[in-house]
Amino acid sequence: MSLHIETHGKGEPLLLIHGWGMHGGVWGGIVPRLAERFCVHVVDLPGHGRSPARGDGGLDSIVDTLAAELAGPLNVCGWSLGGQIALHWAARHPEQIRSLVLMCSTPCFVEQDDWLFGMAEKTLHQFATELEKNYAATLRRFLALQVRGSEHERELLAQLRASLFAHGEPDLAALRSGLEILRCADLRPQLPEIIQPTLALAGERDKLTPPEASYYLAQSLPNAQVIEIDGAAHAPFLSHPEIVTELLGYFIQPPSTQTEPVSC
Repeated sequence: MSLHIETHGKGEPLLLIHGWGMHGGVWGGIVPRLAERFCVHVVDLPGHGRSPARGDGGLDSIVDTLAAELAGPLNVCGWSLGGQIALHWAARHPEQIRSLVLMCSTPCFVEQDDWLFGMAEKTLHQFATELEKNYAATLRRFLALQVRGSEHERELLAQLRASLFAHGEPDLAALRSGLEILRCADLRPQLPEIIQPTLALAGERDKLTPPEASYYLAQSLPNAQVIEIDGAAHAPFLSHPEIVTELLGYFIQPPSTQTEPVSC
């Protein structure tokens, strides 16, 4: 196995996929809680953390690498870019995915004429330009956007910055490829074909992927629901770990006992 994957607990399998520029260690604060209910697999994506770069870093390559190294069926929770990876995985290898949790994610990260819930392309282009000059500073700036407006914003930002390079420094080519996925990927046409049970979790104060994107996912996926977490920005697993754990616990059940999550 070439990807760095850590496993904790026992029970229903739950894979956690981090967002752009980060690594599996970003989930550290919530993993002990989740491990009381699930067999939690925490992955460093290719070229991030302790996983070597593999393939061309594109969406197909990342998904195929995950599919080859993780036996299914899995419940998959993807945060931000990780949610796009999870969606594409469910479409490309549907037999491997039992259910999806899309946390502060979106089918289309960049604003378009027919999509108003994304980042301006010029802003993302600026990130790409700055990445070539000083990738560490660019990553720190991106972290600040993720917690902006959240409850306890300053503490959360310090927590994210402390974990940024805890698994080593990311591969620059992988960072470039991740930004290219964010710039180009538009998964909206795939959504009607993704039939796995899906929970879209939105942060009420999210400035990167606004709640409207999660509501769109819930309306477009055949078997999906959305819950908006009050007071959360782009990283509710950091700011509201108890609520996120409770919601995942209700949603991810053995198939014969699955129940509806409660609103928060």
